[in-house]
Amino acid sequence: MSAPDPDKTTNARPTGIGSLIGAIFLMATSAIGPGFITQTTSFTVQLGAAFAAAILISVLVDIAVQLNVWRVLGVSGMRASTLGNTVLPGLGWFLAVLVALGGLVFNVGNISGGGLGLDAMLGLDTTVGGLITAAIAIGIFLWKRAGKAMDVVVVALGVIMILLMLYVTIVTKPPLGEALVQSVVPDTFSFVAVTTLIGGTVGGYITYSGAHRMLDSGISGVKNVKEISQASITGVIVTGVMRFLLFLAILGVVSQGVDLSGADNQTATAFQHAAGEFGLRIFGVILWGAAITSVIGAAFTSVSFLTPQTAGPRTRNLATVAFIVVSSIVFAALGKAPTTILIVAGAVNGLILPAGFALILWVAWRRRDLLQGYVYPKWLLIVGVIVWLLTLYLGYNSLSGIAALWNAG
Repeated sequence: MSAPDPDKTTNARPTGIGSLIGAIFLMATSAIGPGFITQTTSFTVQLGAAFAAAILISVLVDIAVQLNVWRVLGVSGMRASTLGNTVLPGLGWFLAVLVALGGLVFNVGNISGGGLGLDAMLGLDTTVGGLITAAIAIGIFLWKRAGKAMDVVVVALGVIMILLMLYVTIVTKPPLGEALVQSVVPDTFSFVAVTTLIGGTVGGYITYSGAHRMLDSGISGVKNVKEISQASITGVIVTGVMRFLLFLAILGVVSQGVDLSGADNQTATAFQHAAGEFGLRIFGVILWGAAITSVIGAAFTSVSFLTPQTAGPRTRNLATVAFIVVSSIVFAALGKAPTTILIVAGAVNGLILPAGFALILWVAWRRRDLLQGYVYPKWLLIVGVIVWLLTLYLGYNSLSGIAALWNAG
């Protein structure tokens, strides 16, 4: 298992949601990154209220995935890569490569989102803003108690993002009734929209960010099943609320007849229309907060796959810094439009999801020995299998759409 860590405490101590708050918000803020913000605006402009159905599906998938991932990893006490290598030597490293590559793609999008956020907030050049965002994230991991610093940052920014989104949603006065109906019976349906949302909120590294942070905090084992389950549900609720708040805020603007289709930055334009110059600054704060927390989450989780579970905190922190540096170099050299990067990153991660989730379900079904004799709930396993089949179907149907998105950018 993992080596002693300054952030760890013994499994024997009393646990609760309070002790898992950092893991909960790391999962939530990683899921509500700049990619999701950009994707939500783009698809709301295209689909209108019908996009509510895609958000609802993504929330339901999120619930099924996270309940299974947190339960299996938490009870086993092993990170996903360690678990994979235990089940089949080399499987964990194969999964690590997939997640790290997806995390790299996504982190380029996260850094570009930080550039967009600082542009809206302070008028900075997007490339300069992106590199500043990366530099701040690097500073957090160079801190002596990086784990604690990470928890404080993601919790504080997560709360700020929720409050600001709520304010803008109230100001725009969206058609709540229509959105509710369309979430169940949509006028139009897009496979690309659903897969992109799933990839951007529970695909790739995001699937494991909260659970891996939980293990680093020293919480695992059968005795903590109740707390693990409660924490995963709390995280899903937080992300679900943020998803719908952002969607409703944009829908309120679109329903007023405002044309966002030709805007260079659709979300910024929507927020500015809703609350003037103050709205633009609010957008900048939300996007930047989403960006830097996602940079932290992507780097932390990707490195947790690439380093042995016995590696010390200093080794992991230095590797995380290196990961962010590489992401920054790719961002500066790529030259693609930030919006295109953000949308495609989510879709790519949506295709990675089925591979890692299959491992989780296999352990839950066939490897009780790795779960310390824990009897896994059959209903949870069945729900997980259904969702896994859904992700395979959605991924297959969206392949051509993903290529079209990239070429169009």
